[in-house]
Amino acid sequence: MEKTTVDITTEDGVADAYLVRPEGDGPFPGVLLFPDAFSLRPRIYEMADRIAGRGYAVLAPNLLYRGGRAPLVDMAAAGTPEGRDAVFGKVMPLVLGLDTDKITRDARAYLDFLAAQDAVADGPVVATGYCMGGTNAVKAMAAHPDRIKGVTSFHGGRLVTDQPDSPHLRVGAVTGELYFAHADQDHSMNAEHIATLEAALDAAGVKYTSEVYEGAPHGFTMTDTAAYQEAGEKRHWVKLFDFLDRVHPAVS
Repeated sequence: MEKTTVDITTEDGVADAYLVRPEGDGPFPGVLLFPDAFSLRPRIYEMADRIAGRGYAVLAPNLLYRGGRAPLVDMAAAGTPEGRDAVFGKVMPLVLGLDTDKITRDARAYLDFLAAQDAVADGPVVATGYCMGGTNAVKAMAAHPDRIKGVTSFHGGRLVTDQPDSPHLRVGAVTGELYFAHADQDHSMNAEHIATLEAALDAAGVKYTSEVYEGAPHGFTMTDTAAYQEAGEKRHWVKLFDFLDRVHPAVS
């Protein structure tokens, strides 16, 4: 595979990103990978590589580039309570500062970058998001429905809030398909939130699947965190590739 770090000019600065695709001229269908709050790091590169191995060109941007280039934190330090506090103390202000306007502006820049690559197939892409990345992916799809035809969200947090820009209030703009894998007992996306999201999707006539992974904690796909759950992570790969094969198939 061809792997590289790229810089993407946005309206607010320059976002560093990881771009990986199969060898050859392509063109390869585009996938936009929205990482979790810990942003770009070896685990995200591994995930992007695995998707690219199925025949896709994958772009994983540093969503928190306003706070610096990746890596933003030392994941090894998160193994102690003090280190974990330091990690969250670094990323949470950046996460909270990433409002809907910034998310949708940045998404436009990421989509433009993918569209400009000769090896990326023309047409809309699929986005997959993790934790905060799931929220970003849904907001990006609602803002750019003609450019994102599918979204998969894994342990996405705060998809339902009491704010006027809550993602669930924006799904009426969606024209593609969505898949939600919710973590069991997730305070950022509890059973009431899930029911509210599904009601909004139903009312908007959106095609979607919403599943709760029983026993899986928030962050279950991330092998470099204490939240990792092997069963949930394996199930996530099956669901993600089933979705891609059906909604956004790669050329065999």
